[in-house]
Amino acid sequence: MFIIDCPWCGKRDISEFSNGGEAHITRPKRPDKMSDAKWAEYVFMRTNHKGQIAERWNHAAGCRQWFNALRNSATDEFLAVYKMGEKPPEVTTQEPLTPSGEAPIGSGNDAVKIVKSGEVS
Repeated sequence: MFIIDCPWCGKRDISEFSNGGEAHITRPKRPDKMSDAKWAEYVFMRTNHKGQIAERWNHAAGCRQWFNALRNSATDEFLAVYKMGEKPPEVTTQEPLTPSGEAPIGSGNDAVKIVKSGEVS
């Protein structure tokens, strides 16, 4: 069972929640004045990195409240939850950020490495 600690209801199964994407992204004040490229950047571009991320969550099958969570995207560990409008709490995660220790970016495929001379080994 995968448990999320709702700030209003307490610990519940993940099946009661829906993910609302990356948190702390400010909606533009005048989207009608933005270029299509800038609007597309706002709508679609997210950091999407391995490790600690801030996300919005909704307790859809419970109190229906929105809240933020800090989660390790590589391990799915919830590090903290906090109410909308609050600053994220300071948390630290144990290294490595990923379960098998691969790099924080890229595929983690270490089968091919570049050696100093520029040759592929």
